[in-house]
Amino acid sequence: MTPKLRVLLIALTVSLTLDLLSKYLVDTCIDFAERITVIEGFFYLTHVRNPGGAFGLFADGDALWRQWFFISVSCLAIWIIISFFRQIAPGDRLSALALGLILGGAVGNLVDRVLREEVVDFLHFRLWGGYSWPDFNFADSFIVVGVAILLLELLASEGEKRAGTESGEPEA
Repeated sequence: MTPKLRVLLIALTVSLTLDLLSKYLVDTCIDFAERITVIEGFFYLTHVRNPGGAFGLFADGDALWRQWFFISVSCLAIWIIISFFRQIAPGDRLSALALGLILGGAVGNLVDRVLREEVVDFLHFRLWGGYSWPDFNFADSFIVVGVAILLLELLASEGEKRAGTESGEPEA
């Protein structure tokens, strides 16, 4: 097993397990629409359902169309992630970690769509000025963290290329 595959599988297993377990606990331990204060005025655990995408996108659309759309988009995303994974170098553990987190999040939300026809969200933050960030879950967090890692890695590699070019080294 290559180092990148090992890292991807560990990241996928951990992120998917945490996501599915947390949604199960929210579903069984917190009544629908209930809010539990964790940090007063800032962080709450809630039990809400999102039939739409990010920020409730398409939540009011036809249920059958919406279901097939989000399942199709999730399957496409999983295929793209696997395609990207196949292209990274065998020792590229950081990209493998990022893709494993993104894959775990995508699969976690896909499982929700297939089993519940909507996604369980439960993390609720109130920000300055009373603004409430839309509720989300661990799958969403893993996707965001994975994408951030990929972006930071891309920016770092571009910076290294530019530094090498400016110092007179040949560009790779």
